Amino acid sequence: MASARSHDGSGPLRRTGRSIGHALHAPFTGTAKGIRRATHAHGAGESGLGKLIELHAVNGAGDVMITVALASTVFFSVPTDEARGRVALYLAVTMAPFTLLAPVIGPLLDRLPHGRRAAMAGAMLARAVLALTMSGAVATGGLELYPAALGVLVASRAYGVVRSAVVPRLLPPRFSLVKANSRVTLAGLLATGVAAPIGAGLQTIGAPWPLYGACLIFTGGTVLAFTLPHKVDSAKGERRAQLVEPHSHQPSVRSRPSVANGKKGRARTNGEKEKRPGLRTVGPSVLHGLQANAAHRALSGFLIFFLAFLLRVHPLAGQSAAVSLGIVGVAAGVGNALGTAMGSWLRARGPEVIIASVLGLALGVAVLAAVFFSTVMVAALSAVAGFTQALSKLSLDATIQRDVPEEVRTSAFARSETLLQMAWVVGGGIGIALPLNGVLGMSVAAGILALGAAASVRGLLSAARRGSPHPRVA
Repeated sequence: MASARSHDGSGPLRRTGRSIGHALHAPFTGTAKGIRRATHAHGAGESGLGKLIELHAVNGAGDVMITVALASTVFFSVPTDEARGRVALYLAVTMAPFTLLAPVIGPLLDRLPHGRRAAMAGAMLARAVLALTMSGAVATGGLELYPAALGVLVASRAYGVVRSAVVPRLLPPRFSLVKANSRVTLAGLLATGVAAPIGAGLQTIGAPWPLYGACLIFTGGTVLAFTLPHKVDSAKGERRAQLVEPHSHQPSVRSRPSVANGKKGRARTNGEKEKRPGLRTVGPSVLHGLQANAAHRALSGFLIFFLAFLLRVHPLAGQSAAVSLGIVGVAAGVGNALGTAMGSWLRARGPEVIIASVLGLALGVAVLAAVFFSTVMVAALSAVAGFTQALSKLSLDATIQRDVPEEVRTSAFARSETLLQMAWVVGGGIGIALPLNGVLGMSVAAGILALGAAASVRGLLSAARRGSPHPRVA
């Protein structure tokens, strides 16, 4: 009898325990389900794009953890003069070799068309191992930290190149590339925004802890990369692209006789080499779009490094250095998110006009920031730079989808991403070398954009008036 009463009495306790557990568990499961519904909406789940969106979110979260750890060691933990020397050393030891390695990344990945999932998983795993390696040196900031940081940078860029190449193969029906890239980019931005404060919190526990977090995140990303659909590894119909035309008399890619299957066109004679298609053969929009985007990316690198040191020495009016950096960072992040969202909404209508317009907008704000240098103008330029860079890059993606034949489009994404990263390195180097004068810095920012505008705007507008010979973007 007593046993029965004990059993009966424990029933409500078990039910109460289950209710409490469910109440605690529900917010997390509900959030996870909501995220899964958002990433897999409109056919993205069936095509595999949803998994790529989730993988890119993991990538963004892991990268920002490493960024927090390195920034705390190289920048925040030492006086300004020493920090400038450390960051200059960081650029010299990591960015300079990367500038030499970057042109190799695209051609190397071209040779792995059947191993893209493995390539992305390898890039994740490499950063997991390197994060663990750096955890022992991050507290001291010793020279052994920099080779590992270079490895992280190379792995991150390799992932980015492969990811850009993979997106076209995962497009759902009636999905434009610019919309797909908007979703992927926005997921990375949101994950970065969530992971950054977590990384800062781990930093308060100890210098290695953000790197431990990055190791855990990238390990999960390694597994997630292999869950992508098998069609990611398909190279059907693809060929390598070059940014310059090997021979001026090379015919257009679309009009070249077929020699691959021997069924159509003139057979090659002995000793005759097949000419690889180049981006110049598909019209000026892609090349001029690359020039404009290189200016945006160089501006991004310049502002990151120049403002980081300027605001440490000369904070925004009435604010501390940390708050000043936070204002500029938030403004840039919000601008980037708005540009990504607008890119999806515009669906890349008239991408040449969009690229030219946002470059002119950024140039105008940079000139105003140089003439009327102030807290408001610095924040405004940061926001506009984030906005215009995001929208311009999405529009460049649209021109590549529209004008570059499918058989070379994958390689075109690899080449363009590599060139844009090199432009960021150049801009960052200028930001490090420049004296800490706000008006001078904003003038240099305007000059970077003016060079980009002089090289690209006329060609972009001319191409827009002529129209695309291959209008295939919805």
